[in-house]
Amino acid sequence: MDLAEEVYLVSSRFPKQETYGITGQLRRSVVSVPANIAEGAERPGPRQFVQFLGVASGSLAEAETLLMLASRLGFADSIRIQHLLDQAGDIGRMINGL
Repeated sequence: MDLAEEVYLVSSRFPKQETYGITGQLRRSVVSVPANIAEGAERPGPRQFVQFLGVASGSLAEAETLLMLASRLGFADSIRIQHLLDQAGDIGRMINGL
């Protein structure tokens, strides 16, 4: 959830016209990652857990793409975005290890 928290802080400085665009989509995707892991962990079987991990992985990839786009558009400092991308990479490796 640290990544989601940091994304919320960084994206609060995105242009206001992006509230329902990149900002909203990025926030939804990054919140979806821990939410799907938690939901999958509570499912009765391993097959369902794996399915939710797949959704979490897809949401993480979406968040990474949106972070790269935000960087290209100059919405945030590239060093800060890279830090978030590094965190996302770590989370992706953790998901793949489950």
